[in-house]
Amino acid sequence: MPVPHPELLAHMTIHAPDGIVIVDSEGLIQFWNSGSERIFGWKESEVLGQSLDLIIPERHRRPHWDGFHAAMAKGTTRYGASDLLTVPALKADGATLSIEFSVCLLPDPQGGAGHVGAVIRDVTARRAQEKELRRRLADANVRTTTV
Repeated sequence: MPVPHPELLAHMTIHAPDGIVIVDSEGLIQFWNSGSERIFGWKESEVLGQSLDLIIPERHRRPHWDGFHAAMAKGTTRYGASDLLTVPALKADGATLSIEFSVCLLPDPQGGAGHVGAVIRDVTARRAQEKELRRRLADANVRTTTV
């Protein structure tokens, strides 16, 4: 498959509406696109070199880092190309949002896992709509079973 011009790939990566984040093997942010700025409220200049803990809620940090370090050590992740993960995340103002993301390990020059890339989408509004629909269905079910 021919590779598009590098400048086209760079432009798409920088300006994509979805968040694109790349962290190094220590979990420090190395790339943060404009979609990430929009989703999380942090400017690129504020996050480069910072830990992903900026966007990971406290109660999720330990399992995240356990899985992250295991994947980096093995050079593989248990998540495949078709896996879409849904987790809570933190915005710059401390608000919580729901995100969906996919991940891939990016090789270092020696062929090991050198970085992790993620493509992220804010699904907070959709999750709220789904929750409201479930609530309405439950209410309707209660009404029909008590009549």
